[in-house]
Amino acid sequence: MTTRSGVLIVLFLGLALAFCERADGQQPARARNLGIPLLGVPGPNNGITDVTGVEVGHATIIRGSGRLVVGHGPVRTGVTAIFPRGRTGSDTSFAAWFTLNGNGEMTGTTWVRESGILEGPVLITNTHSVGVVRDAVIEWMVNNRPGFLWALPVVAETWDGDLNDINGFHVTREHAFVAMDSARSGPVVEGNVGGGTGMICHEFKGGIGTASRVLADGGGYTVGVLVQCNYGLRRQLTVAGAPVGQVITDLRPCIAGSETPTQRWLRDEPGCDMSVPMPSRDQERGSIIVVVATDAPLLPHQLERMAKRVALGIARVGGIGGNSSGDIFIAFSTANRGALSTPGVAAVEMLANERINPFLEATVEATEEAILNAMLAAETMTGVDDYRVWALPHDRLKQVLRTYGRLRDDSR
Repeated sequence: MTTRSGVLIVLFLGLALAFCERADGQQPARARNLGIPLLGVPGPNNGITDVTGVEVGHATIIRGSGRLVVGHGPVRTGVTAIFPRGRTGSDTSFAAWFTLNGNGEMTGTTWVRESGILEGPVLITNTHSVGVVRDAVIEWMVNNRPGFLWALPVVAETWDGDLNDINGFHVTREHAFVAMDSARSGPVVEGNVGGGTGMICHEFKGGIGTASRVLADGGGYTVGVLVQCNYGLRRQLTVAGAPVGQVITDLRPCIAGSETPTQRWLRDEPGCDMSVPMPSRDQERGSIIVVVATDAPLLPHQLERMAKRVALGIARVGGIGGNSSGDIFIAFSTANRGALSTPGVAAVEMLANERINPFLEATVEATEEAILNAMLAAETMTGVDDYRVWALPHDRLKQVLRTYGRLRDDSR
């Protein structure tokens, strides 16, 4: 890691040089570390990998700067992979999915709904790379699953065309392989990584975030959530009940260069002159993908109930599931190992519906925290046509929370 002319350059997985920096010069932090009051008890990693067996990997592609040249860049994109039972686990899982607003894509979900089964990893990328990533998953499974016959991979997307040369098709099968091959348990890298590299959330930099809950009152089971957040208007942003987006009204996405943007939708964006008031958007251009995992013995109808509650976690941060948003969620359980591969009659465990409330609550809480973690880890990024999206400034966020009496253990 080196610094050149004030710009942070990071080599990530040998794939790219990242041109990004925090506007406030601070190091990435997570919501709890900043004193944001959040309910529930997290697991040791406070991430989806706290569900035993779940592994996450990223491939991040960041190169080039300046005006857009389609096919050459600048490039700000990638792939994220989530394995329910790890890279080497071939067992399937009970699963279900739900869409709050359908202007988006998650492949393979027709069979998930029909069968109640997830038969491989979940991958997330940008909108125009879903096809190549889906095909790469099949190839990867052919190479890594003995006796493999067929698959309907689950691959989801959000649109990163404000920052990325999305029509340059820079994500390749090799990037999908890197994301899958690099999947590990333990802490999950957040922010400008993987599929979340070029994403924007509430008009601040967004990306990948994760959180978890351990349910002492739910049998000691764990619920983990991973988000790729790329949605929302600034005025809607709410943190711990405080109207953060209505207080921090500057630092809006802007054009840092002097040339007219090549992309028509960027031509009305303001310049990055902080002395000039920046207009607010009246329409959002984004989506959010959410993956929910648990080790509790839940069946597909119960997992669908959890997937639906993701929407309430998004609403806590200010999301409304707007018309142009693709808000698509999938939930799976790592329990009942081996039951789905048993010929004939299989013995399956199921948690009673009367005990499901803690899991619904945990899903809401972990979704809210995962979104905040994504935004807090993300760094300011300048992409195609010198379009710049600022990181959410930690110091100013804390000041807003302090003003509204919503900062935990406030030592000032």
